Amino acid sequence: MEPLSARGLPRLSWIDTLYSNFNYNTDGYEGDAAEDGKSQDGSETLPYIDESPTMSPQLCAPQGPDGEAVSPTPPEGLLAGGDIEKGLEMKKLVLSGFLASEEIYINQLEALILPMRPLKATATTSQPVLTIQQVETIFYKIQDIFEIHKEFYDALLPNIQQWDEKVTVGHLFQKLASQLGVYKAFVDNYKVALETAEKCSQANVQFQKISENLKVKGPKDSKDCTTSVSMEALLYKPIDRVTRSTLVLHDLLKHTPKDHPDFPLLQDALRISQNFLSSINEEIDPRRTAVTTPKGEARQLVKDGFLVEVSESSRKLRHVFLFTDLLLCAKMKKTAVGRHQQYECKWYLPLADLTFQTLDDSDSCPSIQVLPEHEIEEMKIKISVLKSEIQKEKKAPKGQSRVERLRKKMNEQESWLLLHSPTIPFRIHNRHGKSYQFLISSDYERSEWRESIQKLQKKDLQACVLSSVELQVLTSSCFKLRTVHNIPVTSNKDDEETPGLYGFLHVIVHSAKGFKESANLYCTLEVDSYGYFVSKAKTRVFRDTTEPHWNEEFEIELEGSQYLRILCYENCYDKSMLNKDDNEIVDKIMGKGQVQLDPQTVQSKNWHMDVIEMNGIKVEFSMKFTSRDLSLKRTPSKKQSGVFGVKINVVTKRERSKVPYIVRQCIEEVEKRGIDEVGIYRISGVATDIQALKTAFDANTKDILVMLSDMDINAIAGTLKLYFRELPEPLLTDRLYPAFMEGIALSDPAAKENCMMHLLRSLPDPNLMTFLPLLEHLKRVAEKEPINKMSLHNLATVFGPTLLRPSESEITKGQQITSASDIWSHDVMAQVQVLLYYLQHPPISFAELKRNTLYFSTDV
Repeated sequence: MEPLSARGLPRLSWIDTLYSNFNYNTDGYEGDAAEDGKSQDGSETLPYIDESPTMSPQLCAPQGPDGEAVSPTPPEGLLAGGDIEKGLEMKKLVLSGFLASEEIYINQLEALILPMRPLKATATTSQPVLTIQQVETIFYKIQDIFEIHKEFYDALLPNIQQWDEKVTVGHLFQKLASQLGVYKAFVDNYKVALETAEKCSQANVQFQKISENLKVKGPKDSKDCTTSVSMEALLYKPIDRVTRSTLVLHDLLKHTPKDHPDFPLLQDALRISQNFLSSINEEIDPRRTAVTTPKGEARQLVKDGFLVEVSESSRKLRHVFLFTDLLLCAKMKKTAVGRHQQYECKWYLPLADLTFQTLDDSDSCPSIQVLPEHEIEEMKIKISVLKSEIQKEKKAPKGQSRVERLRKKMNEQESWLLLHSPTIPFRIHNRHGKSYQFLISSDYERSEWRESIQKLQKKDLQACVLSSVELQVLTSSCFKLRTVHNIPVTSNKDDEETPGLYGFLHVIVHSAKGFKESANLYCTLEVDSYGYFVSKAKTRVFRDTTEPHWNEEFEIELEGSQYLRILCYENCYDKSMLNKDDNEIVDKIMGKGQVQLDPQTVQSKNWHMDVIEMNGIKVEFSMKFTSRDLSLKRTPSKKQSGVFGVKINVVTKRERSKVPYIVRQCIEEVEKRGIDEVGIYRISGVATDIQALKTAFDANTKDILVMLSDMDINAIAGTLKLYFRELPEPLLTDRLYPAFMEGIALSDPAAKENCMMHLLRSLPDPNLMTFLPLLEHLKRVAEKEPINKMSLHNLATVFGPTLLRPSESEITKGQQITSASDIWSHDVMAQVQVLLYYLQHPPISFAELKRNTLYFSTDV
């Protein structure tokens, strides 16, 4: 029997020579995938469990008749005669080497578990380093993997120590292979674990120190007791280990006689392992090397996604791929039915030649053609109607064929929206020539692309010129490399996927901390809508501070939204830095982050407080959600002495006025100083300011005029909208609502004119006398459209549902509508059209209207 080392393994003089031939040496596998989860140039990769022949000549097993992988048979004659004894000696060496690396692997897992326990223990204290959820995400399944391998090691060690030709180990490897499911769970969570660890490191100095310096014990007989390893490197170890186990099974089978009891067990373990690797590789994102870079390093995919390119003065949807050394812009080629999709390269740009600025961007990039906002809003409404129709057809017998037609139509409309909505320019330039321009809907995405490129450019990059063959190889690889597979439209989602939230999200942006220097700071809020993100609100600028306290509340309308983003900016007051393009955002992004809008969390009646951590900055905010069904309710006020939620005739009678005081004062203030404000009536005002005005009007406060003159104009506009929304019944009344819907649908212009005027005449006097001055006010606002960007259609979109939307009791009366949200999608377009009709009509005089006799009778 061989002498044992301190760790209990045979010490052989020629073992090192043999180990040099094995891929599973104790120093770690030196294959294509770097051990620490990074490529040779340091760029991050996602795990790819390589089963290709580049790692081992026999790693891709041949397939049986049923397509299932079968293990290879050892070469003929390898174990014949006197070779059997030599083969068993080789088998012992393979096992000894694997056991030695298993000991190191267990120590690495133990090094991860060591900080996990105290981090979890402090998570429930008043000063947690991480939350329980963050701990569980970062260290997901590590404890389970450790226990599996510790049990395997403890069972294998005595077999190696008491080695002879009768020793069997196949059952141990078979059991190890049967527990690979835990690795599937680990791999699925791997990317999220890394991202969470990185964010926590940025946000928490204490955790950063822990994660950068984990102590790994050396082998028992090693002179060097411990080594320092980063958490990122250790989290990659299980990814590497799955492949290593498969490699050792190949070598064990080579050196195990067919009639040995181990042979069928090892074959079975290899079959399980290979099938597992195949299933993993079909699901995870393989960032394989397409071709090497000029420096001979592996070219890795860092980021990809769909962007709108302005090319030849028109918008084109492109799939853009950012590699470690170049940016590639591609489009999907049309292929025959049944064939694999393919990409066609439109252009590529080496990162070494890429810049973000030239002397004059406007000369080098095409102009941006922006569609009128009302066309965008009209398309949203059409898509909303289609969604509702699809849901109805699903419930109908034999409605499936119609569902498919509706889905196809919705896909076309959503794709159009995706192409025409973005307006924020993202410009890149080749320092030796051409410039390119993309349009992005969110400054968040633009910042992410820019930061990813700039991070890569910090490395020593060399310019590259790809041959036609290299370019073809790289472009072909994009199909397999891509991480974003479908354009982000509803029709690409499974029916089981969450449809998102519809209604109103109330958000209070409290404060922020973590700034190193004083600055002028503000935040913007974005939510996703129809496949892209839209900026919905902006806090005031808090000047010259490191700890801004905004404490501002906003009401944000959600349209199938699943995420809330908060971006923190430093305000730029140097007007010489401003770009000529109105859509260019020049303020510096200090941090950005997003949270998922979990329906169970946000739909509670109570405020939910949260913190977004971004680049070391923490923004504290609260939110709660009101569903669209609840937002449709018009609840009468119990306090009849106020104005909000009180019938309009009660208010005008009490005030002895023709038009409520609140309407007159808000209109006057908007026309005085808000008529030139971009997005007036569309941009949300601060909710706390609106509530303060509401309270003041309800109490008939004497200093209301002073409050109005000091208040932000968007808050005043929001107060006027809130007043009409909270009326017990809409301004144009519940009683006349069905007739308005029928009248606007009339085709004959004369009939429509008579009907629509008759309906106005049928309104109660207080309602009509309030509606007409509001109508003229909105027309005056629209006259300033070149400045305030609010057209008649935009204003109709904002006010139509507010002035016409029925109260809850009327929603289902006489209509085949099952829920309050259905009326939104079915009637909102008609509500907008009703108000637009009156806005486009010549001035309507109350006296003239009452004097005219009706010559077209309509039953109302």
